[in-house]
Amino acid sequence: MTGRILVTGGAKGVGAAIVRALVAAGHDVDFTYRSSGAQAETLAAEIAAAAPGRSVRALPIDLADKAAVETFCTGIEETTYFGYVHNAGQPYDVLAAMMGQDKAEEIMQVNFWSMTRIVKAVVRTMMRARTGRIIGIGSVAALEGNQGNAAYAATKGAMLSYVRTLAVETAKRGITVNYIAPGFIDTDMLAPYANYRAEMEKQIPAGRFAKPDDIAALVTFLVSPGAAYITGAVLPIDGGLTATIAFQR
Repeated sequence: MTGRILVTGGAKGVGAAIVRALVAAGHDVDFTYRSSGAQAETLAAEIAAAAPGRSVRALPIDLADKAAVETFCTGIEETTYFGYVHNAGQPYDVLAAMMGQDKAEEIMQVNFWSMTRIVKAVVRTMMRARTGRIIGIGSVAALEGNQGNAAYAATKGAMLSYVRTLAVETAKRGITVNYIAPGFIDTDMLAPYANYRAEMEKQIPAGRFAKPDDIAALVTFLVSPGAAYITGAVLPIDGGLTATIAFQR
């Protein structure tokens, strides 16, 4: 089954890989972006040329702006989406004792509250259609403690609890809701850690960071007919990182 899928944060990195993979699988895609307008236009044009039969729309929105999110959601409530992927995410690395409250609340808005509002906007049509796929792109930070990740991990932990509850509430309507927990992904978000990359990769059993396409492939599977009985699942995609203890010989 194919249909229209909404992806937040789809202009670059993991989001762009997800958009490309979903289109390749036969879906129409709407994707949001905030400051990456040029990249969004390039991606949409690239896909239009490569897959002329598919509809791909780039939608500007700042998910940190509650009023903008409300307006956006009001505008999509009558759109029938087969799937929704909450990929947009904002990092914030700081020790808990130094956490700025305003900044922490901003990333909670982007990483979590915007998801709950968008789900509210799209899930009713899914329930009427008795089919749908909702996926939260979380993080292994929600599963394992890591110094400096208190605020970011809290947003992803909130998403995890929400996804599990939503899965229970919607399963009988043919909707699946799942949580992908990536480890380190080779994107711009990890650029500040370039000097530590070699040491970080040593602690990953697979010996490398994930590629955006690794995440996109799992998303594509979760919206496929073969994943219709998978819901409420937490799926680490981290090269074995969460399967190992902290110190390796």
